[in-house]
Amino acid sequence: MSLSIIIVNWNTAKLLRDCLDSLKLDPPIRRMKLEIEVIVVDNGSTDGSIDEMQSFKASEKQNINLKIIKNKGNLGFSKAVNQGIKESTGEVVLLLNSDTIVKKGALKELLDFEEKVGSVVVGARMLNPDGTVQGSCFYFPTVKRAILEYWLKKKNYFSKYAPAGLDSVEVEAVSGGAMLISRVLIDKIGMLDERYFMYFEDLDFCRRVRKAGYKIYYLPTAEIIHEHGASGKTLVDPADQWKRLIPSSKIYHGWLKHYLISFILWSGQKCLKRKKQ
Repeated sequence: MSLSIIIVNWNTAKLLRDCLDSLKLDPPIRRMKLEIEVIVVDNGSTDGSIDEMQSFKASEKQNINLKIIKNKGNLGFSKAVNQGIKESTGEVVLLLNSDTIVKKGALKELLDFEEKVGSVVVGARMLNPDGTVQGSCFYFPTVKRAILEYWLKKKNYFSKYAPAGLDSVEVEAVSGGAMLISRVLIDKIGMLDERYFMYFEDLDFCRRVRKAGYKIYYLPTAEIIHEHGASGKTLVDPADQWKRLIPSSKIYHGWLKHYLISFILWSGQKCLKRKKQ
């Protein structure tokens, strides 16, 4: 089996190097007869990211082939991922955030599961740096689910969540921060929708996967440490995050549902603040 790992980077040089080193140091991967190509799509970094990647490439002695795509500017997450997919050759593709550390055995767990089940999307278990579990699964956001969570205070209907236990479980959607996709599936339903500069692109992709009749799984035995938000803060200026989020929400939901959901979230949060005062 061959694996392509696609990482989008924008000014996360140190985090990116740590991520690449974690791939190199995974003993199960070194023992497997596995062809790995790592494609880093750099969105015009100015923090020495290119030099860091060149340094890694020069020191790399394992079976990892690092390819670097250099963009002149920040093209956004979806477009950069698609650039990587177009250049990739693996039978399976792993989308991986630059602010992650792949724990030993995680890649083998993901690949073994995909080989057993076939033509699916698989999400890894995301951990905070302190070892606590991070939410990395979604229910598709709807007006009804927004009401349940923000007005009726029912948990995990709208926000990210992490299923309990250590067994694989079918879910509606998983985070694009560590998402394994079979090549067969990409060929059938296409790549990410490039209208999403950032945010909602993983939900949109998972929605298309489900509509096409394929399954999405959460695999808690594949663990990846995630410096939550670090890559997102650099992929887009923090001051522009809401400016990027709102257009993506309108594309995903449509205008009417976007405004309905926005009102439910705003009013629910406002009521919560009043109760705390």
